Amino acid sequence: MHQEPFLQALRQAPEGQTFQATQAFIDTAFHYRPTRFSNGPLVNEAGKNEGSCKIFAMALLLGLSESECLQCFGDYYRIDVLDNPQAKDHANIRQFIKTGYAGLQFDEPALRLRNSPESR
Repeated sequence: MHQEPFLQALRQAPEGQTFQATQAFIDTAFHYRPTRFSNGPLVNEAGKNEGSCKIFAMALLLGLSESECLQCFGDYYRIDVLDNPQAKDHANIRQFIKTGYAGLQFDEPALRLRNSPESR
């Protein structure tokens, strides 16, 4: 899948974006390498919370706004987090709401575009 259809769908109907569609796009468009990353005070070891790792890395690479990034989590963001603000699940989403991109740090790049020279 090319970036433009994904980005267009995300921007035209963000409330319709699903976690599964985001992951499918990432798996099609990027090479993934499990990577340790920090999200504010949360430390995620390589291979843990890979869905969050992929979405955050993709959002940074594509220059998504923080709001667009959150929409990529689909109902995990809209229902599980926003509709249940006192809950403790989905810690990476809840932390990103607080610190945004400023709180993210990757030990190494988690994603490479499939058509980039480095991926050949």
